[in-house]
Amino acid sequence: MPYPAKDGGAIASLSLSQGFADAGHCVTILAMNTSKHYFDVNKIPKELTDKIKFISVDIDTKIKPLHLILNLLFSKLPYNAKRFYSKQYLIKLTKLLKEENFDIVQLEGLYLSFYIPIIRKYSNATISFRAHNIEHEIWERTVQQQKNIVKKYYFKILAKRIKTFEFSQLNKYDLLIPITKRDENIFNKLGNIKPSLTCPTGINYKKMSFENHNIEFPSLFHIGSLDWIPNTEGLLWFINNVWFKIKNKYPEINFYIAGRNAPDWFINKIKDSKIEFLGEIEDAYKFMNTKAIMIVPLLSGSGMRIKIIEGMALGKTIVTTSIGIEGIDANHKKNILIANSTKEFIDTIEELINNKDFFIEIGINAKEFIKKHFDNFAISKSLLEFYKIQSIKKT
Repeated sequence: MPYPAKDGGAIASLSLSQGFADAGHCVTILAMNTSKHYFDVNKIPKELTDKIKFISVDIDTKIKPLHLILNLLFSKLPYNAKRFYSKQYLIKLTKLLKEENFDIVQLEGLYLSFYIPIIRKYSNATISFRAHNIEHEIWERTVQQQKNIVKKYYFKILAKRIKTFEFSQLNKYDLLIPITKRDENIFNKLGNIKPSLTCPTGINYKKMSFENHNIEFPSLFHIGSLDWIPNTEGLLWFINNVWFKIKNKYPEINFYIAGRNAPDWFINKIKDSKIEFLGEIEDAYKFMNTKAIMIVPLLSGSGMRIKIIEGMALGKTIVTTSIGIEGIDANHKKNILIANSTKEFIDTIEELINNKDFFIEIGINAKEFIKKHFDNFAISKSLLEFYKIQSIKKT
């Protein structure tokens, strides 16, 4: 369910859907409504439901230890993918395809590829696979960072299975829509031969509230989904290697962490770290507008970090890693700051604390960069033109 758009996947899906609708197209979203991100479809604002038809299918994607073990022992499918195969969703999809004619069926993510045979059976629509990331790459990088031997062993198996599954789905779609140019190149190297177009997540400036007069300077902050392993592992690395050194040198500085679905173990780990943990917050933009330096210490993951795009659009000064900046093509020390080691993070944060003019300059340049390259209407229009061209070729 892409509403409320509080994590990267939801933001990416909803932004493009709104772009399509704003361009005058009829858009239907058939969404899996999971217990983890559940939202009552009847409570979606009318301004959205007037433009987009939302159909909700309740499915249970909770990780069940017994199912996980049985999957590990008796299946070759990755458990991650298996959890998103639902008979209820299949029935609702079949019904929808029988009742309506679509020009494009766009799959938001790898695990929806399970449903391609049904789409082929009941529709003549072009099937577009929008790849939010390279799934197996996330898990291969997670394996490298994992210290727990048991988890490392399981994640290694999972990464191998996801890679096999990802390979098996290549070219089953008609069109490939990667979210970054880097991912497009990787898919093509893996064997994609279908027409493709890079389509990043765009920003709607009309709904961005930019304020810079009430910033707590200096301060550090992080905002993101805390049920995503790359976020929590990166934060723990930052806290253990960087935060305490910064706090010792600048006792007055505060570090704020906000995000949904934080695991209990993570909350307990940071309890005595002199960190302000806020959990899920009502207004992410208001929170970001009042804080200074945005920290995104990603050591793994893949695709595009939407929160970095949003932060830059709000004029935030961001310190991230080379992995964090993948797919964004921003420039170090011009509109973003890149640090890949303890020393680089400490030196960069200290430079920003001690040079407020530099801090302000990076934020201003960040906002202009996003305005130029990530306008949602322009991105949506580009993809629609691509669809139109491919449709003409098809006929």
